[in-house]
Amino acid sequence: MAEHLLEVRDLSVEFHTASGTVKAVQDVSWHLDRGETLAILGESGSGKSVSASAIMNLIDMPPGKITSGTILLNGRDMLKMTPEERRSINGAKIAMIFQDPLAHLNPVYPVGWQITEMMTTHGQSAERAGARALELIGRVGISDPQAAMRKYPFQFSGGQRQRLMIAMAIACKPDILIADEPTTALDVTVQAQVLELLQELQQETGMGLLLITHDLGVVAEIADRVVVMNSGCVVETGNAAEVYRNPQNAYTKKLIAAAPGKGAMAQERDRQGEPLLRAIGLKKSFGAFQALKGVDFVIMPGETVAVVGESGSGKSTLARAIVRLDDPQEGQVLYRGNDLLAMTPREIFGLRRDLQMVFQDPTQSLNPRMSVFRLISEAWVIHPDILPKARWKERVAELLVKVGLKPDMADRYPHQFSGGQRQRIAIARALAMEPKLIICDEAVSALDVSIQAQVIALLEGLRREFGLSYLFIAHDLPVVRDFADRVIVMKAGEIVEEGPVEQIFNAPSHPYTQALLAASLDPDPEIQATRRAARQRQEGLVSA
Repeated sequence: MAEHLLEVRDLSVEFHTASGTVKAVQDVSWHLDRGETLAILGESGSGKSVSASAIMNLIDMPPGKITSGTILLNGRDMLKMTPEERRSINGAKIAMIFQDPLAHLNPVYPVGWQITEMMTTHGQSAERAGARALELIGRVGISDPQAAMRKYPFQFSGGQRQRLMIAMAIACKPDILIADEPTTALDVTVQAQVLELLQELQQETGMGLLLITHDLGVVAEIADRVVVMNSGCVVETGNAAEVYRNPQNAYTKKLIAAAPGKGAMAQERDRQGEPLLRAIGLKKSFGAFQALKGVDFVIMPGETVAVVGESGSGKSTLARAIVRLDDPQEGQVLYRGNDLLAMTPREIFGLRRDLQMVFQDPTQSLNPRMSVFRLISEAWVIHPDILPKARWKERVAELLVKVGLKPDMADRYPHQFSGGQRQRIAIARALAMEPKLIICDEAVSALDVSIQAQVIALLEGLRREFGLSYLFIAHDLPVVRDFADRVIVMKAGEIVEEGPVEQIFNAPSHPYTQALLAASLDPDPEIQATRRAARQRQEGLVSA
């Protein structure tokens, strides 16, 4: 039998914490061959990223410890190599794209210098490395590579930063590329471009691609085989299409059943009566850049209005304008007939509990010095009339359970959770205020499919129970399809299309809306293969 490019055998990893030993990975085995794409699928805490960290020698020891197993690269056990040998492999033979490019790109160095450093570290001359870096920046689709070389990470969008991470990862032409949730926070069109880029690079170099993800659509688009992990163990493995069509494990069945975009769409509501919120002629500029160009829309009581569009379309600027985190230069925001933009800070304070926002990045929105209990109960410190102090502990436990966490997690701090778990904490924090309108800015984009389904069901239940309304900003169109009543499509600061969810998804009229829907991924590999073939025919890559 031919030797595998990479093989993990009986790998076990545990972490020693103040609360006891956590067995993050237990007897995990899988392999990756040259030119193959293997997806490791599972929810937060399943052991996906820990497995990849073990391959890259990135586990902090202590508190971590590899208790058993072997990791074979071309037949050589990397766990028995010296630190010097491992350093010569990382980057040159095995490279990794991390989930959050902003956290893994150095903010004080230009991106060109960072890509060049990858190559000079492994022995290339500075001149040759600089030329290669310039070539790679252009290769991953960044315009004006010469100027981009001198820019810093904050000067690029999220999708551009992810492309730069890919450029850095492939700089030394590695045999294996590990992509840890490479498209989680990206818009559908950018996600499609990044996945297409990874496939093109794989075809050019013959590298093995190890894809770590919780997104069934990404698996359907790019994976040859899939390994399903749950609670640190491999529960199922096989061909991606076979696993989707005929899952054997109960956990795999649960993941597939939770995939969004397959349920019934909301029927158009009666929109008679007074709006809960009305935006009129909102305009916002940052220097010469016009982020909002006269935006008008209405949210009715009990209604969910979704806002979709690519990065830079104005979605988040619109959300921040409504809650007055970024005041627009022109326009009105009428909440129950009162103009929020004309109110004094004291008047706004009284309405803060009615208007809550869940931000896209919980790492930045949750205070790292505060425990989960303090983060959630802070709302009741600021607004003491909401809940008596004697009930705080009980209510925090209730909210944690509602968002799919355990009550005993209240004593932990944000850094002790995965990205998806931190987002659930942020949602629980917003719910603590008992608001009338919740603005969700990509609030479920980082969540696993089953937890995403739970949170959407929770938000829907709260809407029915308390008459809540939502402004739901998202790039995940299947989630929008399942959850929203109406959809607003934004491009370059303007609304290009608006209508009931059924109309937008079944009969979109604007070419931009049609392009967004065409780029959305289906969890069924057969359906996705059909879409991919149609897309390639349209692009002229294959004959009709």
